[in-house]
Amino acid sequence: MVISSSRFDGDITTPELSLAGWSRWTWRQLTSMRTALLLLLLLAIAAVPGSIYPQRSADPNGVTQFFDNNPELAPVLDAMQLFDVYTSVWFSAIYILLFISLIGCVVPRTGVHYQALRSAPPAAPKNFARMPASASVKYAKNTDIAERAETLLRKLGYRVVRNGKAVSAERGYLRETGNLVFHFSLIGVLIAVGVGGGLSFSGQRVLVEGETFVNNLASYDSFSPGTFFNESRLQPFSMSLDKFEVDFDIKNQTNVGTPLDFRAFVSSKVSPDLVPQSALIRVNEPLAMPGANIYLTGNGYAPHITIRDAEGNVVFAGANAFLPQSTTYTSLGVIKVPDVERQFGIIAFFYPTVDKLTTGALTSIYPAPIDPLMTMNVYEGDLGLDGGVPTNVYALDTSKMKQIAGGKSGTKGLQLALGETVELPNGLGTVTFDDIRRFASLDVSYNPGGIWVLLFALLSLAGVTTSLLVPRRRVWVRQTTEGFEVAALARGDDPILEKVVGEVVEKLKAKDKK
Repeated sequence: MVISSSRFDGDITTPELSLAGWSRWTWRQLTSMRTALLLLLLLAIAAVPGSIYPQRSADPNGVTQFFDNNPELAPVLDAMQLFDVYTSVWFSAIYILLFISLIGCVVPRTGVHYQALRSAPPAAPKNFARMPASASVKYAKNTDIAERAETLLRKLGYRVVRNGKAVSAERGYLRETGNLVFHFSLIGVLIAVGVGGGLSFSGQRVLVEGETFVNNLASYDSFSPGTFFNESRLQPFSMSLDKFEVDFDIKNQTNVGTPLDFRAFVSSKVSPDLVPQSALIRVNEPLAMPGANIYLTGNGYAPHITIRDAEGNVVFAGANAFLPQSTTYTSLGVIKVPDVERQFGIIAFFYPTVDKLTTGALTSIYPAPIDPLMTMNVYEGDLGLDGGVPTNVYALDTSKMKQIAGGKSGTKGLQLALGETVELPNGLGTVTFDDIRRFASLDVSYNPGGIWVLLFALLSLAGVTTSLLVPRRRVWVRQTTEGFEVAALARGDDPILEKVVGEVVEKLKAKDKK
């Protein structure tokens, strides 16, 4: 047979989609289950950088330290919002698209499921043998099998419809219900995370023993509010760090010096007129206060130092938090003395239990203050504090300063034992190592969506468990001239479908055997 090519002369044109057509196509692609799963995978991948790089909302000091250690790489990563992953444009875009996709998937399926709940089980097929599991039974008893099957299947929990000599039954609607509960719970989690994150806040404060923290913005070292946060949401309370204790391992030879427990003994009150309440904060045991939970996130030493000028006037006095640099708490601290005629700064190292390496460098061999020593490098010049630009209290900008003690200055760095006083170079006065205190790094956070996230997570677990355990199954029974036949069909994999058919057959015949 020959087909004339003249029938296909000319260009083949395809119809062009209108704006409405493209919109429908885009919506169908976005609301498909495949797209929802892809977006869920992308959201998980997008969250990975948040666990690799320090986040401003949780670890602002870590972000500052990353910038100090990686001055060229950090600005590039910051431009990509890798230090603010969970509020970044690209993470929010995936989050919103996933939210829309899930709604577009679940809402139509809910309507279909509702119609299925209201509709009767489908009529019996003409050919039972075409079903995945079936049986044809020759049965000579003069019994109304259809009536018996109807009674039996109702007892087994099926929805049953009888049509003459045929019975249609269906069960397992709870499977789809559980599936919908799971997906609606995921939407609930997304809403709870979004709203809770918008109303939440997280603030950090380094508190030295003896100091008091008041819950207002001025008292925080760093503060990360949510999108919808308002300062009026801060509930009034105060908290003082009375004492901080650490237990170090001294029994296990392979882990000597390993911290075993951290305890922050605090006193708190929600009104100036009330008696302070004693409490204990430990790792994973926060202190619950009105509108906030206070977590223990770090600790270290805060040596108390007093600096006097050449005339003996105190120009600096206080406990400075020194940042631990090793597991044995070798710690780095910065002291700035701006209110003098000649400004100067000090970069100091604190060694709780000092020892000297073969290279001559000092180190700490144990984290507890058994043999404490402090060394100081002194810099004289402009501290950069007079321009009104905020500076990092844990760093000293020496670009406009001259080193006058330590390093290559020609003057040996200062060394102070506990209680010792030494002379500062260039007639700047004296410095005294008065006392050793501890500090606790606290995270004060509030997220009203936390309980809702937990609730929806439990609902999603219950939903997915139900959808996996409950089978969706249809069973038909039809009386024939020679006996009866049974067939079954399952939605999805059902390894016991043949067993179900066999049990129905046996139970239909069982009454006549009695």
